[in-house]
Amino acid sequence: MTIFSRKRDLLYLTFFIIHIPVMFCVDLAPIYPASIKPQFISDIRTFYIDTYHDRFFSNPPAWFNLYLGMELLYHTPLSVWAIGALLRDDPKIPIHLLMFAVQTALTTSTCIAEYLSWEDFSAAEKMELGKLYVPYLALSVFMGVDMYARLAGYVDRRQGVQLSQKKSL
Repeated sequence: MTIFSRKRDLLYLTFFIIHIPVMFCVDLAPIYPASIKPQFISDIRTFYIDTYHDRFFSNPPAWFNLYLGMELLYHTPLSVWAIGALLRDDPKIPIHLLMFAVQTALTTSTCIAEYLSWEDFSAAEKMELGKLYVPYLALSVFMGVDMYARLAGYVDRRQGVQLSQKKSL
């Protein structure tokens, strides 16, 4: 079955193809040594901060830096792997994407709860941030439910095989 016949996997593939440049051009920009950071990355990040006033990028809490570390050490390699794995319909996709989805939903939910508590932000500013964070949360929850269902189906099928084998003995 090609990726084009697997609509949910095509959605995930599209997400990861977009997610990788966003990580490198916005999220992980502070990690680059100044000597190798291209100017366009600084410009994109400056535009993002000026447009959305996202404090996570201008004055991050300590825990947000932990989340950036997870993004560098976990999201980056997983995202690169997921592109090829989705294209070849790797049977390990459900377990890896379930873990990714749970971690992403948790970290994104934390960010949403935090920015909603920013008292000096207007409702309009929070709504603008929501346009970025809420779809990310929605996709991770959808992916988590989908991957859980795939894994549950696999376990159910395996149990059915084992039960039918026991009955035939």
